[in-house]
Amino acid sequence: MTVPSCRRQPMPKAEAHAAERDGRRLALSALFEAEFGQHTALKALERELAAEGVTGPAADLARQIVRAVVAERESLDAQIERLAPQYPVVSLARIDRALLRSAIAELLHCATPARVSIAEWVELARTYSGEPARRLVNGVLGRVAGKAAEDRHTEGSTNGSFDV
Repeated sequence: MTVPSCRRQPMPKAEAHAAERDGRRLALSALFEAEFGQHTALKALERELAAEGVTGPAADLARQIVRAVVAERESLDAQIERLAPQYPVVSLARIDRALLRSAIAELLHCATPARVSIAEWVELARTYSGEPARRLVNGVLGRVAGKAAEDRHTEGSTNGSFDV
């Protein structure tokens, strides 16, 4: 299944930042709720969006993140296992699993700059889980971003174009 990339609508910078932050929070909340198995992440998200009256860029980003996690869950979990083998996915706290999956999904499937995405997810980890999760999220996302940049550079080198 192909995950569509996130599209951005032009808006004032502060307003866009607040919308993105809300979108991440809502995606995290829906994915965390889905960890308990009573609702799918997409249904939980749509209910939350309706309850909070969220539309526009925040809703779009939240949907993109949740769809990416749902579509790529096995791949995301494999990356977590590979990059943080001392933290098996099945033994992570539910909130930490939801944080890592959401963060990696945004990093790999949305147009958000890596530094922005990492900073935002590290802050969400600190807020919702604590300092150990903040360090874990920061380390894993740093490795994912580094690998993604390396892959882009390698792809650019093999097709004749180069990053400058």
